[in-house]
Amino acid sequence: MSTFAVGAQDFLLDGEPFRVLSGAIHYFRVHPDLWADRIHKARLMGLNTVETYVPWNEHSPRPGEFLTDGQLDLGRFLDLVAAEGMKAIVRPGPFICAEWDNGGLPAWLFRDPTVGIRTSEPGYLAAVDAFFRALLPAVVDRQISRGGPVIMLQIENEYGAYGNDKAYLQHLVDLVKGGGLDVPLFSCDQPAGTMIEDGSLPELLKTATFGSRAAERLATLRNHQPTGPLMCAEFWNGWFDNWGTHHHRTDALSAASELDTLLASGASVNIYMFHGGTNFGFTNGSNDKGIYEPTITSYDYDAPLSEDGFPTAKYFAFRDVIAKHFPVPEEVPAVRPEAASGSVSVTASVPLLDVLELLGSPLSFDGPAPTTEDAEHYRGFSVYSTTLAHGGIFAMAEVRDRAQVFLDGHSVGVLNRDHGERAISLPSGGLLQVLVEDQGRVNYGKRIGEVKGLIAPVTLDGAELLKWDIRPLDLTQVGSLRAAAVSLDGLGDVGVAGPSVSFADFDADGPEDRYLRLDGWTKGNAFVNGFNLGRYWSRGPQRTLYIPAPLIHAGRNELAILELHGSATGKVQFVAAPDLGPDEK
Repeated sequence: MSTFAVGAQDFLLDGEPFRVLSGAIHYFRVHPDLWADRIHKARLMGLNTVETYVPWNEHSPRPGEFLTDGQLDLGRFLDLVAAEGMKAIVRPGPFICAEWDNGGLPAWLFRDPTVGIRTSEPGYLAAVDAFFRALLPAVVDRQISRGGPVIMLQIENEYGAYGNDKAYLQHLVDLVKGGGLDVPLFSCDQPAGTMIEDGSLPELLKTATFGSRAAERLATLRNHQPTGPLMCAEFWNGWFDNWGTHHHRTDALSAASELDTLLASGASVNIYMFHGGTNFGFTNGSNDKGIYEPTITSYDYDAPLSEDGFPTAKYFAFRDVIAKHFPVPEEVPAVRPEAASGSVSVTASVPLLDVLELLGSPLSFDGPAPTTEDAEHYRGFSVYSTTLAHGGIFAMAEVRDRAQVFLDGHSVGVLNRDHGERAISLPSGGLLQVLVEDQGRVNYGKRIGEVKGLIAPVTLDGAELLKWDIRPLDLTQVGSLRAAAVSLDGLGDVGVAGPSVSFADFDADGPEDRYLRLDGWTKGNAFVNGFNLGRYWSRGPQRTLYIPAPLIHAGRNELAILELHGSATGKVQFVAAPDLGPDEK
């Protein structure tokens, strides 16, 4: 067994000074069959530690649940870190930000409006306690003091940017210690204003988060913490992308120079991200600082290891810097080979509104328009419906986040939250159906925990509509819609109308990475063998969706496409390499 401690100036591993050279890999953003590969490549860059967040909402999609299978097997991930001879840092929040849906907080928690958010409010603390009781055994059993890789655990996450409830932070400290944690605990905050002090406690090691001006930021951290090791707990070497913007890149040599300054100062580091991975399904978060900005499917982050797990120029620049200060392995990871390319045409399609009964049952509400929380539906799509006696101006307080409006099955228009749209003219009465897309919950700031759907009052010519059905759509079994799809064979290269689900088959020799390009398609989600790859959108910047090799098997594979508006073609492309869009010039 080993020991890990915070010394007067250094981290101490078995009593000897130890520099933490860590890289962030989120197990929940990477296919589990690829974890070992990504961890191995972290060591080859010269790192000795892997850091990960823990997404509460992913592990606990419903109250009382705690899932640990497949992509959520944190214990297996930590075991693979240990097998690679590396240490681990765990950051369980309960708030993680991470550009992840709701910052990792479960949406069901806030169905009760009295429950606090990131405070010592009793309802919130009770839920946090249950989460940590379920989580901690996998971490406690893998502490370095018990022969495992875990050397540190973080309390909350950049809390000083949100609040300063010391009782809340103390509760978290007492909670993890009571659960058996004996490794050092730390906080992390931006080195600006009062954030470092607001977000920490005297017994916690204070660390900083930054991506530039390393010497200045470390000096600020030292002013707040006269003794103990210096650590940048998030060295931002890239950035995330939002729909409708450019693909963010940072200069590899400039980022490497900052890393060199940091290491030369004697500080420890956690590179955020070392490997970003993917916001599969409906897991992406969003930001709202006056304008709602959902995060794209790729979480490539311009990290040293790309979304699909290959070294970039930044990887080799960082490796060279680390080699100036520490030994690095001689082995070098291979660069990306060309993936299988070619086109495939969809062969069958079914209008979404025709198969709603296969995707879920409606719930009836008498009164103001319900939220999706009222229907206990926390991600993806819902269909609101009601019958109108006449036309008029259909309006609401807010749409969260995108609403396609249909009257007797015919499209009337779209309301977009990011455009501030809240009203549309209806030409007549009839069956009103509104397909509402939750495009990702806010993951940072004061709008964390907000509800989704059509936000009341929802009115027609100023009179509130008080009778609604809401149907949550379950797309986990999208392949079951194929039996209802109409064949497109013999029609040539024609596009499909939306909203619809279309199907195509493609052959493969075995598991292999592929990159799906949907030029001519507008907006929706793509699925391979039932797995939700995530969202695509013609507004970009992202142009391809990553298909991890383990999702593809030898022989025939099924592609399903949920297209919300319509396509100019029935073809999709598999291309040789990813395309995440143009950089800012």
